[in-house]
Amino acid sequence: MFRRSYSLSVVALACALLAGCAVGPDYKRPDAPVPKAFKEAGEAMPVWTGDWKTAEPQDAAGRPDWWRVFNDPTLDDLISQVQVSNQNIKAAEAIYRQATASLAAARAGYFPTVGANVGVSRGKSSAAGHVIDGQNATLSASWEIDIWGRIRRQVESAEAGAQASQADLASTLLSTQATLAQSYFSLRVADAQRALLDRTVADYARSLQLVQNQYKAGTAQRSDVLQSETQLKSAQAQQLDIQISRAQLEHAIAILVGRPPSELNIAPADLQTPVPVVPVAVPSQMLERRPDIAAVERRMASANADIGVAQAAYYPTLSLSATGGLTASTLARWLSLPDRVWSVGAGLAGTVFDGGLRSAAKAQAVAAYDQTVANYRQTVLSAFQEVEDNLASARVLEQEAVVQGDALRSAREALSLVNNRYKAGTAGLLDVLTAQTAAYTAETTTLRIMDRQYTAAITLIKALGGGWHGYDAEAAQQQPAPASSAPAPDQHSS
Repeated sequence: MFRRSYSLSVVALACALLAGCAVGPDYKRPDAPVPKAFKEAGEAMPVWTGDWKTAEPQDAAGRPDWWRVFNDPTLDDLISQVQVSNQNIKAAEAIYRQATASLAAARAGYFPTVGANVGVSRGKSSAAGHVIDGQNATLSASWEIDIWGRIRRQVESAEAGAQASQADLASTLLSTQATLAQSYFSLRVADAQRALLDRTVADYARSLQLVQNQYKAGTAQRSDVLQSETQLKSAQAQQLDIQISRAQLEHAIAILVGRPPSELNIAPADLQTPVPVVPVAVPSQMLERRPDIAAVERRMASANADIGVAQAAYYPTLSLSATGGLTASTLARWLSLPDRVWSVGAGLAGTVFDGGLRSAAKAQAVAAYDQTVANYRQTVLSAFQEVEDNLASARVLEQEAVVQGDALRSAREALSLVNNRYKAGTAGLLDVLTAQTAAYTAETTTLRIMDRQYTAAITLIKALGGGWHGYDAEAAQQQPAPASSAPAPDQHSS
């Protein structure tokens, strides 16, 4: 009766102690500077106008395939290989698995540890004067009662750390996808530049042939021939040089999809995909969507829990233990009528003096938490800067593309007029060369602006967390994306 009453008392005590609260501060997300609107969001960019609401983390929510807005099957195929083959993503995924394993190890502290022992011994006592044999088989269990929440804080820290690693994985994936998309469109711009140079070289070669014929006929000077040759050779040099940029971009894409550069060949193609206009959300929604912000926020939660772990070290630990088994002096007795042994106990252990070790550990944990808070706020500020920078780039580049389109049209028209005057004998060769150079420069500048527009659009998508699901449809209905008025690059003819 006493044994049963004692056992029930121990169980009741354990249950009561488990209901205790955890020491240390409960986590509350610190404030961060969040503006109500983006300063650089111009009228040309659709903006979500829904009700303001408290931010709720959505970094783990499924993101759409944001790159499909470019409607490029080759890009779709390349990005689909990133998550499977990119080695940086594999490394981030392995780190995430380590974090989840650490979480499982921390949760094991909630449960008792059970051990088994089977032994056979033979010895001699000087007092007894004879050999003593022994056989035993026992089970033992020990359990630390989490009175002060030390284990709970450890689990809380590990869980937040695993979530941070998951957000790191998402951030690495998004960054790699964006880098690949930027490299891909830069490669397509290089294809367009190569096509432009091919046409330019052909035009300059025809011009040179015309001047050479005139020189032979005595109607042109030797200097005219040399000027035409200089123009042609310069264009041919640029025609060769563009191959370096394209090859390097193709090699970079191969590495991003986890393949040796020698195994990837991307066929040249025309650049037909228009630059999309990216709708933006209110700033609080951006905080919900960016995985890098989610990662630093989860590390704050982990560091906050570590303060509780350090605080719990000030209090004693309560452990329950129990042992039960069989023992006998001979093997025959162990099989027929062994002695039964058992024990149940509880222990309370604490540190009386440690020379300030616990105080230093807590101060270290508090300082580590303060560091994560500063990192969080800095990451938020940097995120807003990244969005504002690319909003400004997208807005200004759109205006620049319109102005450059006008310049390109003027350069083409001027070249056509100069060519007609040259054929009529009212303009000199220098006028033709100048007009050709101006037209080629305008074509090249148009392509460079287009390349920068693609980069700004992709970087803005990345800065907003990778896509705009949830509010893009309404924003698109409110204000359609404006079409660029810049003419398509097209080289002149002499």
